[in-house]
Amino acid sequence: MKAAILTQFNSPFVIGNAESKGVGVKVNVAYAGICGRDLVIWKGGFKNLKLPLILGHEIVGYYKGRPVAVYPNLNCGSCEYCKSGKENLCDNARILGEGEITGGYAEEVIIPERNIIPLPDDKLEKYAATMDPVATAIHATKLANLNRDSKVLVTGAGGGVGIHLVQYLKYLGISSVYGLSSKGEKLQELGVTPISDIRSEKFDTIFELVGSKTINDSLRALKKEGTLVLIGNTEGEPITLLRPAMTIMRQQKIIGSASYTKAEYEEAIRLVGEGKIKAIYEIYELERINEAYRKMMERKVLGRAVLKVV
Repeated sequence: MKAAILTQFNSPFVIGNAESKGVGVKVNVAYAGICGRDLVIWKGGFKNLKLPLILGHEIVGYYKGRPVAVYPNLNCGSCEYCKSGKENLCDNARILGEGEITGGYAEEVIIPERNIIPLPDDKLEKYAATMDPVATAIHATKLANLNRDSKVLVTGAGGGVGIHLVQYLKYLGISSVYGLSSKGEKLQELGVTPISDIRSEKFDTIFELVGSKTINDSLRALKKEGTLVLIGNTEGEPITLLRPAMTIMRQQKIIGSASYTKAEYEEAIRLVGEGKIKAIYEIYELERINEAYRKMMERKVLGRAVLKVV
């Protein structure tokens, strides 16, 4: 099958032929979203992964002729977390595209049938762009103890997760949603207040999508007893708190948000299918994957970059 293969970190993908590796049934891939996690892997930020890799875990396609999504967490089902409905924390979890399991930057994937989720319609590209970001938003907001009067900031608000997270916050009825991004005009269209300098503001909750580059400014802008939900670290660089005493004295909470459960993934698909969240994305043919990655690195992609595989 045709695939985009990562043969060297920080180097262009190679379009070539590969064998699909996995256990279960075959899904024909139509589209695959490019996740910020993929970008960190491409940079070499996951030291445990060995090359070559066929990345891609935001997958939609066809199974037995029907439009489907693929839940990317290959969890064990038997550890304490899986048994309690927290399979996102599975002790033995594997993610599609990481390790020897072939991901969605290819014409097919082989997965357990239980990871297949039927789609409500055949507009596949919108689901490829939104499933992961909206499921991430659903999970992260559950950790934040929000109310309608919360003043909330999302960093990296113009990216794939950010631009769908701000929409989900508006869907929840949060009136004061701010977005740190250079894509202010689009945020305004979504009812979000764009902001380029957060140092003069104070927020109840901050969803940190950028990580090392912005987290210290975010903590300075976080109120006493405020909550910072750490979702991403786009550079893959170590995060250093420059003023830990400030966080201590302000009793700020820093909470990690670990992806999502299958139920949250299904909820994301339902919201997108019902038009509650607007999919914002740019499509690139698989052969243009290196252009997509370059534009993501340059922050020139509005929303999610999606690969059209077939």
